Parts: sequence; C-alpha cells; structure tokens
Amino acid sequence: MIFPAPTAERSIGYGAPMLAFKPLPALASIALGLGIWFAIPVPEGVSPEAWHLLAIFVGTITAIIGKTMRIGALAIIAITLVALTGVTNPDNSKAAVSDALSGFSNPLIWLIGLAIMISRGLSKTGLGNRIGYAFIAAFGKRTLGIGYALSLAELTIAPITPSNTARGGGIMHPIMRSIADSFGSSPDAGTSKKIGEYLALVNYHANPITSAMFITATAPNPLIVDLIAKATDSAISISWTQWALAALLPGLVAIALMPVVLYLLYPPELKRTPDATHFARDQLSAMGPLSGNEKIMIGVFGLLLLLWAGVPAMLFGDAFAVNSTAVALLGLSILLITNVLTWDDILGEKSAWDTIVWFAALVMMASYLGKLGLIGWFSDVIETGIGSFHIGWFGMALALTGVYFYAHYFFASTTAHITAMYAAFLAAGMALGIPTLYIALLLAGASSLMMSLTHYATGTAPIIFGSGYVELGTWWKAGLLMSLVNLTVWVVVGSLWWKVLGFW
Repeated sequence: MIFPAPTAERSIGYGAPMLAFKPLPALASIALGLGIWFAIPVPEGVSPEAWHLLAIFVGTITAIIGKTMRIGALAIIAITLVALTGVTNPDNSKAAVSDALSGFSNPLIWLIGLAIMISRGLSKTGLGNRIGYAFIAAFGKRTLGIGYALSLAELTIAPITPSNTARGGGIMHPIMRSIADSFGSSPDAGTSKKIGEYLALVNYHANPITSAMFITATAPNPLIVDLIAKATDSAISISWTQWALAALLPGLVAIALMPVVLYLLYPPELKRTPDATHFARDQLSAMGPLSGNEKIMIGVFGLLLLLWAGVPAMLFGDAFAVNSTAVALLGLSILLITNVLTWDDILGEKSAWDTIVWFAALVMMASYLGKLGLIGWFSDVIETGIGSFHIGWFGMALALTGVYFYAHYFFASTTAHITAMYAAFLAAGMALGIPTLYIALLLAGASSLMMSLTHYATGTAPIIFGSGYVELGTWWKAGLLMSLVNLTVWVVVGSLWWKVLGFW
C-alpha cells in the first residue's frame, strides 16, 4: 500500500509495552499535517481556520490510509485535536468542544451503527448461512449456478448488513470456502483453479455491487447522503427508497453480468457440480427447521424493509412515515425484547461502536470543511480543470467520476476516500452544470463499485484474498476489468433508468 508497514509493532525498550501505532505511517501523517499547517501559505480565498482544519483532516486521512492505528483510535485523536486547537471556533473553547463532538448527534451515523447491531442476529441465529445454502441448493448444479447463488444470497441480506466486510467476508466467504473444499479445490493442494478461484472472485465482486444498491448495505452510504444534503442545503435529501429505486436496475444488471463475465475470463476447470446441491441440502438438514429466533429475525427483516421503503406512508399518507433511524431503533428493540439479541451481544458488537466513533469524527470534519469554505474552494479548482476541456456536461460527469473512481488505487478505506473527495467532486459537478441528482447518484454508485479494484480496497478484500484462492495478478486484472464493466453499467443503464424516473 502507500506506506510500508512494519510486520510487528516495535518495542520502545526492554520490558516496555509495544507501541500502539506504526511509526512510519505515523511520521508521514504528522509531517503532512504539520507541513500543511505551517509550511504551505494559506491560499487566497481560504480562511486560516479552514486551512488548519484541512491540515488535521489530511493528517487523519493519511493515518487511516497507512493504517497507523485502529480507525476508532485515530478518530478520537482527530476529535481531540479539533477541540484543543479551536479551528472551528477560535474565540470560544466551549463551543469548539461542542463542534468537535457534534458528529455524535447525526442520526445517519446512529442508523448505520444500529443496523450493524441488528445484522449480528443473522450470524447468531444462523439465518445468514441458511439463506446462502438455500440459494446453493436451488442453483448449484453448475459452477455458474453456484456463482449466481452466492450473488443472490449476498443481495438478499445486503439491506440489513451495513458492514460489507461482515456480509462478504464473515457470512458468504465461509460458505464459499466450504463449497470449494467439498470439491477438493484448495490453495494448499494447488487446485484453486478447479472451482475455488472462480467462486472467490464471485464472492468478492458481488460485494461492491450489493453495497451500491442500498443505503444500509455499507457503512459509508449514509455519509454520502449527509454530504449530498449539506452540498444542496437540504434541497436533495435522498431517502432509503429513492436510493434503492435508483440503484435497482443498474444493480440487477451488474449482478446478472458479473458471474458470467468472471466465468468467461477465469473459467473453472469444473463446470458441472451436481454434488453442490446435495452438500447444501445436507447443511440445511443439519441446521434443522427454522428456529423461533430465526423466524423473529425474518419478521424484523421484513418490518425494517417495509418501513425503510416507506410502504405505510405510501398506503396511508405522510402521517405514517417513520424516520429511518427510528426504524432501526424499533428493530433493535424488538430483538432485545424477544431475547434474539442480548445487551451483552450489543456491547460486544465492537464494529458498531467503532463505526459510530470514527463516522462521527469524519462527518464532523467534513461538515466544518464545508462550513468554513474549504470544500467550495477545492471544488472551484476541480471545476476549472475539468471545465477547460469543453466536453459538455455528460463528458464532464464521466471525467469527474473516472478520476474519483480510480483514485481509489491510493486508498485502503472507502470511508477515507469518500470523506476526502466526495463533497468536492459533487460541488464541482454542480458548478459545471451537471444535473445535481445525476452526478450525486453516479458518484454514490462509484463510491461502492471502486471496492473492486485492489486486494486492500475495503475490509472484505484482505479476508477473501488472504484465503489464497486468487493470485495477486489475477485479483488486480479481474478488479480492473470488473470496474470497467460495472462503471459502464452504472453510466449506461443508470443514466437511462434515472431519466425514466425523472431524476434528471
């Protein structure tokens, strides 16, 4: 990646505790932050406070990219720096602290944290595995069918699993590996190409597509919604239903193409797999009939989808509309009352609490970069560069999206990438005359689809790549090819679909 990471944390002395951070990435992020703060003159049109907040922000993003520390720990440090330096409110230290902690009051941050807690029920009850094996039992007579089964299973659970890492790496990947192992396909035996390589690629490349299809399918999506609302002064506030509807057709087309494209590019040696259906049925039989907790989980799943989609409001009027975060609170409360999840389960869901903390920090900094005028200044720079080519608004939309998308080769975190670049690129697109909702949706789709590129692009990538079924060169080639396929689908199918929906 960008920074060489030590293989182990270094000791600061005999008998002393190990360092809690990686020294080289830490030095790089500190040097970059201090360089922006002290060495680079504040550009004309930018306030000193905005420039100093940028220094803290860039240092934080660089530390995240370099994996200097756990992202939650970095978030606490960033919040501390904003509070101590008073960059958001230099004349009032108490107000500066309130500004630094303001991200925790954002309902969208709590939506994603609550949804991660709810999704714990999928693994605890075994419902996630049951769904995966059910699809394989139905479609698994051929290797291509298993590819579709994995993709459809991922799509089914995507709306309530905002941790794409938990979904693709924690639920679907063990199922994929068990299928590959049942056919004697393993990296250790040198038989990955028999079926394992293909299934691992499908397992991974389903993840970016499903992540793009629902606000609640990956953690950064609510951040995008928040950034869009702030950029348009709340003139555009994308609902769960609007996002899902916009992504429906391009997402389904991409899901339909992906297993076939990978099958043609990386054909498995084993084409027919009648034993896979028997294996899946055996697994389902071993699980037994649906448990009471699984039935409750299905009921909560259905309730969440109905309320997030706004069905009661559609049928009975706006008085029955329920806020998305309130819906998540309701779902979690039902699971707690019925003991499907216990409070210890919730306390133990470290990823949810971690997400709430680092989202609060990044949303806070991104928000104040906008309020202090830095995002507007940066978007003007982008606008000038792209606008000089005189290629019409559609061409400029493609150029903006392409630069934004392939910049992800330099990022090991989709959240860091989105926080650093989304608002500025959206503002530039708006200034260039690109229809606002169009460029917002196109960049939103790209924000998930860019996960396909590398073996470090998102948390799911190192889990599946680390299992050894796919060689590094193959992973990168497949990632580049699938990025072209997915972007083409989102641009062509998405554009036409959004036109039909009246979004531009």
